Amino acid sequence: MALVLAILTGATVASVARLAAAAPAPTGEFNYAEALQDSMLFYESQRSGKLPADNRVGWRGDSDLTDGADHGLDLTGGYHDAGDEVKFGFPEAYSMTALAWGGLANPGGYSTSGQQQYLLRNLRWGDDYIIKAHPSAHVFYGQVGDGGSDHAFWGPPEVNPSPRPSYAVTESCPGSDLTGEAAAALASSYLLFKGSDPSYAATLLSQAKSLYDFADAYRGKYDACISAAQGYYNSWSGYWDELTWGAVWLYKATGDNAYLTKAQTYYANMNKMSQTTTPEYNWTINWDDKSFGVYVLMAELTGQQQYIDDAERNLDWFTSAVNGAHVNYTPGGEAVVDVWGTSRYAANEAFLALEFGNWLKSQGRDATKAQAYHDFGVRQINYLLGDNPNHLSYEVGFTNSGRNSAWPKNVHSRGAHGSWTNNITDPPNNRHTAIGELVGGPNSAGSDAYTDDRSNYQQAEGALDYNALFSGALSELTQEYGGTSLSNFPPKETPDGPEMLVQAAPNATGTNFVEIKALVENKSAWPARKLTSGSFRYYFTLDSGYSASQLQFTSPYNQCKAPTGVTQLSGSTYYLTIDCTGTSIQPSGQSDFKREVQFRITFPGPHDYTKDYSFQGLPGTPGATPVNDPYITLYDGTSLVWGTAPGSGPPVSPSPSVSPTPPVSPSPSRSPSASPTPSRSASPSPTGAAGACRVTYATNDWGGGFTATVTIANTGTSTINGWTLKFAFSGNQTVSQGWSATWTQSGTAVTATSLSYNGTLAPGASTSIGFNGSYSGTNARPTAFTVNGNACTTG
Repeated sequence: MALVLAILTGATVASVARLAAAAPAPTGEFNYAEALQDSMLFYESQRSGKLPADNRVGWRGDSDLTDGADHGLDLTGGYHDAGDEVKFGFPEAYSMTALAWGGLANPGGYSTSGQQQYLLRNLRWGDDYIIKAHPSAHVFYGQVGDGGSDHAFWGPPEVNPSPRPSYAVTESCPGSDLTGEAAAALASSYLLFKGSDPSYAATLLSQAKSLYDFADAYRGKYDACISAAQGYYNSWSGYWDELTWGAVWLYKATGDNAYLTKAQTYYANMNKMSQTTTPEYNWTINWDDKSFGVYVLMAELTGQQQYIDDAERNLDWFTSAVNGAHVNYTPGGEAVVDVWGTSRYAANEAFLALEFGNWLKSQGRDATKAQAYHDFGVRQINYLLGDNPNHLSYEVGFTNSGRNSAWPKNVHSRGAHGSWTNNITDPPNNRHTAIGELVGGPNSAGSDAYTDDRSNYQQAEGALDYNALFSGALSELTQEYGGTSLSNFPPKETPDGPEMLVQAAPNATGTNFVEIKALVENKSAWPARKLTSGSFRYYFTLDSGYSASQLQFTSPYNQCKAPTGVTQLSGSTYYLTIDCTGTSIQPSGQSDFKREVQFRITFPGPHDYTKDYSFQGLPGTPGATPVNDPYITLYDGTSLVWGTAPGSGPPVSPSPSVSPTPPVSPSPSRSPSASPTPSRSASPSPTGAAGACRVTYATNDWGGGFTATVTIANTGTSTINGWTLKFAFSGNQTVSQGWSATWTQSGTAVTATSLSYNGTLAPGASTSIGFNGSYSGTNARPTAFTVNGNACTTG
């Protein structure tokens, strides 16, 4: 953090003046009530666990139903952190505290917009999980899921890999920051629930006290104990800010002066500016450092000048200057303190500015500063909603009463993307609209540029904490300027094509037989779900003079179960059933989302297979690419999920249609994602010699850092069972964090070794891996790659 601060604090008063003309207007120009409505829905899209009947996000389903089983506990529920599917307890607890603060500070905005019930619903979902995570006085589970394995998977949360490990802090290895924040979350929620649900509120307060006692009695940084959080949510600021913050919220909840005394005592231990005794001021409240929120709350609670001075010093750094220095702004007017997730920091400081400006005004103090803080807060929120050079709302799905359709369409979110192949680039466009998600926004003080690319997680990803104080600021502006929530909300999405289907083509034919290659595919995303009781039926005509007992059924290749017999539907129409129960066909990978079955029906004499019901529309040439076959019916248990049986009306193949918002992925073609040439083996016919490979290397660079995506394709004639990729940098590039492979680096030489789930590459198959890196000078791409010692082509 210190390094980034040194870079970003160089703006001067003169530079602030130059920004005046470019800054967003401090006026109520947006429908803030709609923006708040959207933001509340975002939290529902992040839910983990068994979803309730009132779930409003049609593309989300149950997930992570075994969380906590590794310790014999029920740790289901809570929220996925961001575009990933880990439950990181530290930022999650902060997000609940921040959400509650916004509801307490600006209740009018929530009530007039009709969002109070959704605020309480979101808080209860998070608070219930916090309570579950605190099974005994000195135990708190601060994380479920491992970041490394989670980030190696790019698919919907409904089918993410399990089991997921859970991690706790205890007496012997405590986490005062984590448990102090959890106490703050429950204490702040208590204040919102005590009027409407006093019994639940009492539970919240009791748990908050217990958590704070644990935090205060057993001190330590949680990431020293939950090492799985390191590299994701380190406690950089230490734990004194959370001990102070937790005490403040418990004082507000109880009125017990003992908590206020603790807050005043611990306040002195919070972070200072480098080599001074001045409390830090050149940053803003965030999931790690609550100091800046403590300044405001302590000033409001006590009216003491030292706290007022600290709050104003922080706000002055954003609005005027402190010792001649000022926060940097983009040319369009966004305040920038970091290159990652700039919008969240701008929104957080906007909330503090609006909150403290209102307090100054209510106390009759310094009207000039109160107005400056207010105008800053409005400008920052307006920038995020579209008053920026891109005319782009960084809150996804915000229509501004139907007048806007410009927002990020390809956010970095596994759930919203809806890939069925465990691939961040497939399909090209996100299948869902993550309504309400506040994405990272611009990533440089020098530019307002935004790239709508889901691999660009610095800009295109959101998280629980991004929306927390953003929601509070929106509620304040709704309270001040008004606005109207949308009716018929949220809009219903329409699937972009058939979610489960059967493709087929003739594999081989003769005068008395037909052999079919069938592919059962599951691309479900409304919501994503497993097909575990699947079966399909192939309908044909039994010619006069033949009996069913004379038929022969063979299966040269089968990823389901072998055919065992036929069933008479009516008259001369029979069907062969292929049973796929016992195998999970699910949208979680290239080999997971489909099953291949090759089956042959041999008749006792001549038979015209082209007249069979299920052969309608299939290619006439053996070996052709399989196509969607709506005349083969697919079942999930007894429920028909694809196709039409004979006599049930005209077969209809669902046509892709466009969701209300935004544009969905292109219409699926009639050929499968990979176009295998039918044969008696499962693998498509390859091109190239045995051991041949192709490597594609692409980067997304920012100042001094980059994200690399590497795709390995097997262009050879034999299956690769376990691979090792090697290449060398030509400069000083360093791999810092990798995924989907085991990464090592020695000097300029880099090695990536396959993991258990992606080590097998059939001919024609590919897999994508990646890493974050740093460099200085020029980030030249490697030019030579080998896989298992074989030189690969590039491109």
